Amino acid sequence: MKLFGLKNCDTCRKALKTLTEAEFLDVRVDGVPRDLLEKAYDQFGSKLVNNRSTTWRELSEEQRARPGLDLLMEHPTLMKRPLIVIDDTLYLGWDKANQAALTTA
Repeated sequence: MKLFGLKNCDTCRKALKTLTEAEFLDVRVDGVPRDLLEKAYDQFGSKLVNNRSTTWRELSEEQRARPGLDLLMEHPTLMKRPLIVIDDTLYLGWDKANQAALTTA
């Protein structure tokens, strides 16, 4: 199990506290492999882009108009967090549905 997020993200910390076996990868330091990002974007679409983040607010209107996958490759901190990978299954966020799926599995 891999958890992609930011070390200073409260939601990622909550997920890591519960998912003690997860390998944490900081998107700012480690990045996200392009093939994984493409798969996640195919699965989650625009939900993968966190348009409430500080990074998003710092982008110009011109930059925001670019394709989401391109933005995520250039600014991995734009990704909604956490992105949890177990084998070929992806989970986005730490909502009640993902908590239930990952803690009862």
